[in-house]
Amino acid sequence: MTFKKFIAIPFIIALLAATIQIVDQVLNLHVEPVGNVGFGWIAFQAWAMYFLAGCDLKGGLRTLIGYVMGIVASIAIMVLGGKFAGMGFYAVPVAVFLVVIPVIFLEKVKWLDFVPAIFIGAGAFFAFMSYVPNATFAVAAKTELIYCVLGLFYGYITIALRGAYEKKVSGAAA
Repeated sequence: MTFKKFIAIPFIIALLAATIQIVDQVLNLHVEPVGNVGFGWIAFQAWAMYFLAGCDLKGGLRTLIGYVMGIVASIAIMVLGGKFAGMGFYAVPVAVFLVVIPVIFLEKVKWLDFVPAIFIGAGAFFAFMSYVPNATFAVAAKTELIYCVLGLFYGYITIALRGAYEKKVSGAAA
């Protein structure tokens, strides 16, 4: 593809990225915690994970499942860390150690095997719980999954638009 034909692609993707920010600002008014500073960053992570997962619906579903598993793993770590509070400094590291072992075994389980999405999902959950005042597991999970689905949708739309554009310009050259 020539540069002249390619130049539209960055503009298409930039427009999509801008619309994620618009959607994020609207969601800030309606998704708990209302009035938050935005969770568009979760959508951008999920968008990237869509590409990492293979740019198709199966990969998108594996990513969504990975985010759910990451949330479950995060909650397990936080609960275990609380139960191990008597260990002081080592409470959370021991909880992480114990939870990560079965998470890595998920590599051997079809549909649960996309471990990068589990880690990204867990990281987003930990960030939410650490930096959103009075966060609860339920609100953090719901919000993260809303933004995850938004990002996966944008991944799908990116591939669909780019594919249609590339088909159009390659057909024009023929």
